[in-house]
Amino acid sequence: MSDMEMERESIGRDDIQAKFEDLKHSLDHTAEAARTPMLAAGIAIVAVLVVLAFLLGRRRGRASRTVVEVRRV
Repeated sequence: MSDMEMERESIGRDDIQAKFEDLKHSLDHTAEAARTPMLAAGIAIVAVLVVLAFLLGRRRGRASRTVVEVRRV
């Protein structure tokens, strides 16, 4: 092997660090792209749960409403 081939095959610390930085940037970009739809879905789920709790509470309030009858003697 010539000296030129040996230099190509050797991997230095800077090469590894550059590759890790490239991978980190790629993962950050992918995570950011996935975060927006997940946030919207989370907000929608919370809104549905709030409306459902309101409607169920309203129904239960109607069912157990106390009727007070006042009579004059």
